[in-house]
Amino acid sequence: MSEHRRKPSQPQGGGRASARRAAQQRPGRGAGSGRDVPTASHSGPYAEPSAHGSRAEARRAAQRGSAGRGRGSGRAARGTGRPDKRLINYPRSDREGWKRFLPSWKLVSGTALGFFAIITAGAGIGIAMVNTPDPNKAAQAQNNVFEWADGSQMVATGGSMNRQIVPISDIPRSMRDAVIAAENESFETDKGVDPMGIARAVWKMATGGSTQGGSTITQQYVKNTYLDSDQTLKRKVTELFIAIKLGVSEEKDTVLAGYLNTAYYGRDAYGIQAAARAYFGKDCKDLNPAESAFLASVLKGPNLYNPDGGIGAAATPALNEQRARKRWAWVLDREVEVGRMDKAERAKYTDAEFPARVESEQARGMTGQIGYLVDTAKAYVMKTAHITAEQMALGGYTIRTTFEKPKVDALAKAVEDTRNEFLDEKKRPEYDTFVQFGASSVDVKTGKIVALYGGPGWDQKYFSNNANTSGVPVGSTWKPYVLAAAMEYGTQNSKGQGISVDSKYQANDLTVINNREGKPLRDASGNPFKQKNESPTPYGYVTLTEAMEKSINVPFAQLVFDVGHDKVRNVAKSTGILEESLNPNNDASFALGTSTPSAIRMADSYATFAASGTHHEPYSVTEVKKNGDKLPGFEAPKAERAMDNAVADNVTKVLQNVVENGTGTKAKKLGRPAAGKTGTTDENKSAWFVGYTPELSTSVVLFRSNPNSKDKELQSMKGVGGTDSIHGGDIPAVIWTEYMREALKGAPVTPFPEAEDIGVKADSAGAPSPTPSAPASPSASPSPSPSSSPPPVSPSPSKGGKPSCKPWELYCEPTSTGGTTTGGTNGGTDGGIIGGPSGTASPTNTARPGRPGGSTGWPTAAAAD
Repeated sequence: MSEHRRKPSQPQGGGRASARRAAQQRPGRGAGSGRDVPTASHSGPYAEPSAHGSRAEARRAAQRGSAGRGRGSGRAARGTGRPDKRLINYPRSDREGWKRFLPSWKLVSGTALGFFAIITAGAGIGIAMVNTPDPNKAAQAQNNVFEWADGSQMVATGGSMNRQIVPISDIPRSMRDAVIAAENESFETDKGVDPMGIARAVWKMATGGSTQGGSTITQQYVKNTYLDSDQTLKRKVTELFIAIKLGVSEEKDTVLAGYLNTAYYGRDAYGIQAAARAYFGKDCKDLNPAESAFLASVLKGPNLYNPDGGIGAAATPALNEQRARKRWAWVLDREVEVGRMDKAERAKYTDAEFPARVESEQARGMTGQIGYLVDTAKAYVMKTAHITAEQMALGGYTIRTTFEKPKVDALAKAVEDTRNEFLDEKKRPEYDTFVQFGASSVDVKTGKIVALYGGPGWDQKYFSNNANTSGVPVGSTWKPYVLAAAMEYGTQNSKGQGISVDSKYQANDLTVINNREGKPLRDASGNPFKQKNESPTPYGYVTLTEAMEKSINVPFAQLVFDVGHDKVRNVAKSTGILEESLNPNNDASFALGTSTPSAIRMADSYATFAASGTHHEPYSVTEVKKNGDKLPGFEAPKAERAMDNAVADNVTKVLQNVVENGTGTKAKKLGRPAAGKTGTTDENKSAWFVGYTPELSTSVVLFRSNPNSKDKELQSMKGVGGTDSIHGGDIPAVIWTEYMREALKGAPVTPFPEAEDIGVKADSAGAPSPTPSAPASPSASPSPSPSSSPPPVSPSPSKGGKPSCKPWELYCEPTSTGGTTTGGTNGGTDGGIIGGPSGTASPTNTARPGRPGGSTGWPTAAAAD
């Protein structure tokens, strides 16, 4: 047998049993420790390690060694140089610590190359798949059909303009130069896209910012073919692909002609040919440089740059004209700057050469009140459905309005008949010219605008809608809000409780008004401010009912300070008056109507009183269909509680007295329960009557302003109609009465809800105290059965009965002594409750909804546009 096959000699006590015993000794070391150390023997020298152990023993030793090495040894076992079978070696197996997460240059470059390849392939596929724009399809516009409330057609607009596609040869060089200079100087050399502009637009949309259109003419041309698409990232990518395709495949003249043939210019005109006909009554090939610069200016945004005006408070004809002129001059200067017009040519076009426009084709189709009705409904649709002016102009909408044709006709007839009776422009041109009328009528129970009068008509070149125009002060029609706030929140004299309309306030002319600290207000010269009345009559102290009846200024000028201006604003806003129309100043004139709501808002606001404190937002559209499909969001606005029902009903009771006995007596001819308030402003620049029945609330405004002037400043109406001055109880009340009589013909006569006695009697400082033990005055409502004993006579009679003045005498000195007791003419100083018999509020529990009258804290309804 060979040497290497010879079986070695066994040590003493050797064999496998010995090996096992050796392995069991000193478990912390030896085989168990992972080191190859021989075990000592008591009977001899160190034995040599056995060359042949069992396989089971080897496995056990390997397991013990693995357990002893720990994490560090395990990582070393996987050490560098060991192959990694993953497709992507990340985190890297050949690195330790944070270096494992540091990508290699191969990984970085490979990823970038792969991403670029994917983007390139995707872009190529996208460009190949998209279609180029069709200018004929983009220029097609349908009619918008507007319907009356009963579903019959009012008018169909849009789609009637000439939308002929013209070749580039018919577009004058002046138009091409103006557009390129204004919108895309590098158009003739770029590749159809602006990478930096695209990056900004994509970033804004991806991060939720405002969307942005294409910045080049090519991109804008592409955008014009997607007017019905959503402003989304998907749409932007599609536009980008098409723009790139056009930039490399189409001639620049083709792209420019496509853009000018599909762009929207206002006046329902799509395309340069339609725009030239709409604004100048000529073919586009005949446009001169000034007219071309104008149309290039309008492209900035027709809603804000069309001098006819647009949708929204910032798009009035005056503001649009101002913007258009500035933009027009800028375009001409820009042409010189980029070398597309020489300075000598530019010098020809001064501000006086701003192009004159022809009458709008659209206006010729909107006779009478139709233009104002369509304008009001269109604005409501665009706001509610978030539709742009361009989308609306493309048409396809069927719009059911709230307007009732019989009522619209009745309101127009009432205005025109009264105008013809009172005004004579030929006889009194210096007085009767530029007198404007506006009116609106709202359904009390729903907030529907059933009728409005906006002016003579678009066909008469009057485009401002007087029914929806803010800027005309409402005068004394504002006083009911001051009274409502006093009944709702109380005054500093009522210890937080709502006050009664029987509370007395100083009413003498030129009375000094005190602030909330009891100190006199100061005028511009630093002297105590004295409030002026319409009449110098020495009224003395009067109840708030009488102050409203005769529209005396002094009591309300003081009351607004006792209540607090913000409280009055809260009440007004809860009834639908918009924040932006409120006078922001905390002065005495705030109580007398220096705020400027529209006729629509005033009618809707007073409807809140008629509805016992429930407010409905005014609306003009009940249904909208696009290509036969209903659009959501046109349900009737939800009713909201604006004030306690008892407060609203007491305001109505006071305003009924205005019609029965006060400045609004001409409205008595209506012949049914009615409440209302007259309003006249300083210098007689406006006159209002706002009134209501349980069914309808209607406002009428009269003012004088030259519609063609730049500032449209209000002018005095003294001498209009051959009278010294115009008041709300004159022409406006006559118009209101004539309309309401016709609008309510055949409707059952219904009374207003009975008003409860609410609030505490909290007279102003300085008011005389009543005789002790004076009994409470009886209810104004008749008892069902006569009293067994006559009511006691108050030793200090108040103005409770009818005045001795004739009904048509708006301002006279009554013979009754009620309410004219003497007192301090300066209003005295602030104090506690003066003259109140008990100092506590009357019980006002009611079965109708709302908060008990007089207590504070009722949340107001949010105002919306």
